[in-house]
Amino acid sequence: MHAVRRVGLIFLLLTVVATAADNKLGIRDVYKITFTSPVRIGATVLPQGRYVVRHKMEGQDHLMVFQQEGSTQTFTTKCTLVSLPQKAEQTQSVFEVNASNDRVLKELIFRGDSAKHVF
Repeated sequence: MHAVRRVGLIFLLLTVVATAADNKLGIRDVYKITFTSPVRIGATVLPQGRYVVRHKMEGQDHLMVFQQEGSTQTFTTKCTLVSLPQKAEQTQSVFEVNASNDRVLKELIFRGDSAKHVF
């Protein structure tokens, strides 16, 4: 019985260590966000709606993959991670309005993360 507990404890510790190692950037891999109006990210305009956003790495590139709920279509864009002085207390989206009156996404900050995504 003690051996089973010991194996379970070792597995739990390894899981915690692996999770901590995966989150060394201070961000989660998957988020959810809602845009209440169309949003331009780079050259693409995403329609309003709810999105699942995944963070992934390709070599040294940080990428954000947006997938509207109920759709299989995805949009991928590069982002830069910028450290925050402390973990974000709330989720925030930072926009600019361009000459065409489009809302352009500039930054995403997700509650609990210690870095923000800059586009």
